[in-house]
Amino acid sequence: MNSQDFEKYLKERYYPQIDWYDKKAIQNEYMYTVFQWGIIILSAITPIMIALVPVKLISIIISAIVAILTTGIKTFKFHKNWINYRTTCETLKKEIYFYNSGTNEYANEKDKEAKFVERVESLISRENTLWLTTSKNKVKE
Repeated sequence: MNSQDFEKYLKERYYPQIDWYDKKAIQNEYMYTVFQWGIIILSAITPIMIALVPVKLISIIISAIVAILTTGIKTFKFHKNWINYRTTCETLKKEIYFYNSGTNEYANEKDKEAKFVERVESLISRENTLWLTTSKNKVKE
């Protein structure tokens, strides 16, 4: 692989993939945190509301919201997605350091650029396969 094609690959595929995985990891971490804090706070408030508020409708609504948030976390797998996307992102980032330093898989490689592309595409493919497997499992559940 020539250096011009490699630079094009980095610009058009590698760096955009890192950016995508980073954004998805951040989004899923945010959603997981919001849902978890919602569950924690509303779960703590519910018994207080039952004891103090004469109108039980508020307690029922809060309990229903807790149930919805709990189901949402399980259904949308924010935590699992966050971990998977962050792991893939960091693994992709690490690959360029191995390439630049000529270590790991690149130590004795004649065509380091082709090896880099092969390894990056393998990482992306692995994550896509994991996502597909998870999606199929959602449908079965």
